[in-house]
Amino acid sequence: MEKGKRHISLKDLAQELGVSISTVSRALNNHPDISPNVTRKVQKLAAEMNYSPNPLAMGLLKQATRMIGVIVPDLVTHFYSSIISGIEHIAEEKGYYILIASSNESLKKEIKAVENLMKTRVEGLIVCLSQETKTYEHFDRLINNHIPLVFFDRVCRIDKVPSVVVDNVDAAQKITSHFCKNGFQRIAYIAGPDHLNISQQRTQGYLSGLKKCGLEFRSELLVKCNMSTLDATKVTAALLELSIRPDAIFGINDTVAFAAMKEIKRRGLRIPEDVALVGFTDEFHSTVVDPALTSITHPTFEIGQEAARLFFSRIENPDAEPIQKVLKTKLVIRKSSVR
Repeated sequence: MEKGKRHISLKDLAQELGVSISTVSRALNNHPDISPNVTRKVQKLAAEMNYSPNPLAMGLLKQATRMIGVIVPDLVTHFYSSIISGIEHIAEEKGYYILIASSNESLKKEIKAVENLMKTRVEGLIVCLSQETKTYEHFDRLINNHIPLVFFDRVCRIDKVPSVVVDNVDAAQKITSHFCKNGFQRIAYIAGPDHLNISQQRTQGYLSGLKKCGLEFRSELLVKCNMSTLDATKVTAALLELSIRPDAIFGINDTVAFAAMKEIKRRGLRIPEDVALVGFTDEFHSTVVDPALTSITHPTFEIGQEAARLFFSRIENPDAEPIQKVLKTKLVIRKSSVR
């Protein structure tokens, strides 16, 4: 029989035994209405033909696919892959599968990802917003239709949707305080787009950190970029061309910090002697660049786990008030910020 080359279905088993599909299905589930003799025959053949249930088909029959859609801005960085692992860990415990899509930081692709995942009949979504996402109609439709939804890191609609974030204000304060303790006075911050919660909160932490350190806020040292390498390089260049340049810079994420590092070096400046540098998210490359990059590290696996737990809580208690889990970060100090 050539059926071993493709997925064996209930129909294949039924045809082989000359019984109905429903009889095969019930026999596989040891239904009491099916005689022990038929049950043995069905289960024996299923084993011989390497039959395994199709989770999607089984889910559609029960109106529950046991699949969760996960949308992230990219699939390359360790930050998101570790969070996905955390989600998957909890999902597996619950007997669920995950389907992953990337928005590639595009609102258009994010909207398409939502549509495509819902077409595959996922039971709900766990999402980190793209950097372009300023409108939320595609998520409002899910909310209005009572489809389970959880946001993490970059979030919106927190009054209606559970979410997991880190304490961004505290993290940015840690960085500013660290710079100050190491004798840096002109601390610059390269923020992201204004509409992103992570950018707003890290800016707030930067400003309160300056105040706590007794340092004056200088508007020319707070700049924004779209978080791309190109734009981060451009704003770093502008900072370094100021009549009195900053002696310390931190970026909204490590992509921005790596771009800043490259531009600082291109101009013949030394890190940290001339300009100290700190990143945010602590990607693997932080440990292999020269000098090694001081960075805020996130509890990424835990973020994923908490997002999945909130998702299942939503399924079990759809009318419960949405909560936001706030996790702590850690400043990992390396050579780029210590004189």
